[in-house]
Parts: sequence; structure tokens; C-alpha cells
Amino acid sequence: MTEHTPYPALYSFRRCPYAMRARLAIAYAGVTVELREVVLRHKPIELLTASPKGTVPVLVLPDSQVIEESLDIMHWAIQQSDPANWIGIMQNPSAQSLIHNNDGEFKYYLDRYKYADRYPEHTPEYYRQQAEVFLNQLEQCLQRSPYLFGSSFNLADAAIAPFVRQFAAVDADWFASAPYPALQQWLNAFINSALFQNVMLHYQPWNSHTVPVLFAANAAKHSI
Repeated sequence: MTEHTPYPALYSFRRCPYAMRARLAIAYAGVTVELREVVLRHKPIELLTASPKGTVPVLVLPDSQVIEESLDIMHWAIQQSDPANWIGIMQNPSAQSLIHNNDGEFKYYLDRYKYADRYPEHTPEYYRQQAEVFLNQLEQCLQRSPYLFGSSFNLADAAIAPFVRQFAAVDADWFASAPYPALQQWLNAFINSALFQNVMLHYQPWNSHTVPVLFAANAAKHSI
């Protein structure tokens, strides 16, 4: 994308759960952005210029405004278009608390569970058990309704599901046999949804010479 391209530029990494939830909201909203897939070992200078912290996702708007946090990008997307009223969940204190717990303590133990060799202070099983405190919260929500806060997939589901997916993949056999039937059903529905498949397409790494990739045009048609 050159300076004159009218679309926002989204710097992303396919497997990053933060980038994933940003793409989910953009796809849900049907907003078109230029997707710039980043190789984290070789971050483009354009990303580092826009956001020196060098993490993804980063959204650069045509007016050069930079949005550096995934939740902020999600909020931006649904402010552009919100076909199923995702914005309503933003006012729910319980949803806010659940997302906060996901991004805080659960992510802390998820990283240690996934990369236990980097954190030898405890066993992988210990880290998993600590993360299960959050899994139990989710299971209780999902025992009451098909999605975290009602009968339809919304912003809270989109914000949390990529992290649960990452957790489940650390030991898929264990997760499949764990006592979380509602959570397992919810995660399977998410992974098999058209919305998720849309945001997980493979793209070549971006550089300033590649052909622009436009992402999420008409994606509002995709749903869980």
C-alpha cells in the first residue's frame, strides 16, 4: 500500500491471537483493510515506524492515525459497521471482566504452559492447572448459553476464543478429554465457522513491493 491507498493498513501475524481477534472484528464488520502479513523475525521498517513497540496487530488509518492495541482495533471496526450489535456487549461489566481476566492471568499462564521449557520454575501441569481457573469461568458461562453472553457470537467470544484455541492446541488430547463439554463445543463451533476460516487464510509476507492484499471485503456475510 502506498501513501495514497485509501484503505487502512493492518499489520498482522496469522497465528497471533491478538491479531486474530482484530481480524475477526474487521471481518465481522465487513470493513476493507490492506492486510500486511508480518514475519516477526524480520519486521518491516514501516511497522516499526508506525509503532516502535513492534508487536501486532497495528492498524494505520489513511489519515496516519495509528491504533496499536487489538481491543482498540476491534472497537474501531464495529464502530464502522455493527450488523449484529456487538457494541452492546462493550457496556456489560461481566464481559469486560472476562476479557480482562483472559488478557491478564489466563494469558500469563497460557504462555507458561505453552512454553514451559522457558519457565522451569514449575511443571507444565502446574501452569495448566492455574489456567484452568479461567476455563472453569468460561464453562460456567457456556453452561447457561451457547455463547459467552447469550445466544449469538459477539465481541466477547471473538476477543477470547483465539486464546482458548491456542491453549487447547498445546495438548489437544488432554483438552479433548477435559471436563469442559460446553467449552469444547463452543471452541469447535468457532474453529469450524466461516468467520474463523475467513480470517485464517494464508498470505505471503508483506513488503513495500508486494501487491496489496485487500482483506474482509463483504466478510460481514460470514458468521458463526
